Amino acid sequence: MKKSFGAKFKSLFSKNKINEEFFEELTDILVEGDIGAKTAYFIVDELEQICSKNKINDEQQILQELKKLLLESVQSVNLEIQSGKQNVWMVLGVNGVGKTTSVAKMALYYKNHGTDNIVLASADTFRAAAIEQLNLHGEKVGVRVVSHQHGSDPSAVVFDAADALKAKGPGLVLADTAGRLHNKENLVRELQKIDRTCKLKADEGCYKKIIVIDATTGQNALRQAEVFNEAVGIDALIMTKYDSTAKGGVAVSIGRELNIPVAFVCTGEKYADIAPFNPESYIDEFLGL
Repeated sequence: MKKSFGAKFKSLFSKNKINEEFFEELTDILVEGDIGAKTAYFIVDELEQICSKNKINDEQQILQELKKLLLESVQSVNLEIQSGKQNVWMVLGVNGVGKTTSVAKMALYYKNHGTDNIVLASADTFRAAAIEQLNLHGEKVGVRVVSHQHGSDPSAVVFDAADALKAKGPGLVLADTAGRLHNKENLVRELQKIDRTCKLKADEGCYKKIIVIDATTGQNALRQAEVFNEAVGIDALIMTKYDSTAKGGVAVSIGRELNIPVAFVCTGEKYADIAPFNPESYIDEFLGL
């Protein structure tokens, strides 16, 4: 699908003169690629002005200018664990986006990059099997999991996980939280409570809020990011299911409209299928360059 998406840019150039109709069609292609309409119009408008001012009508030049504009909207962030300190990261996202698996992937990633003391907090205490799922992941990646019984207070789980971490020295707590968007008010209240606990238990400057989105869900992902960002403020994004079916342009919208950078992309089911986000190769792939 990505190849055919890149091919759409190619066919646009082959059949069109660089005129108003060309830019209209380009806008449609960007919207189809999961860049929101508002962002797509803004970018194409800017591109049209640049091309007109500099008399650009060559395919490669136009694509390079478009790439520059898209790169301005996409940000990356390197999530670093501060050594010698108590780091607490809250992981958010709606059910079904691969949040719990992403927590396990991050745990293995940081374990492989030299962090020995990692604790997973099973703070999604409402979803059936979420606790068991995280326990199983913890076992497989060789990381401790702190959990309470089903239906217990998520904040208490984070509190205990942070204490368990501290008992063995500095390191990282990754808190897996619930994401029931249909019950938004309750969700927001609950997240704000967990947020307070995380702030309390993390050393200064060592608390991060990370949202997991499914790259195949397009503008739904933008709306989810808006809700969680309003509730607690988001520091970074993880894109899951970033494979052949994802057009992935939503990272451009989220970057432009919410100013949230991307930390990781997950490309498969295996624990090792996680990599730091590279804006340049992401945009090249998006445009089929």
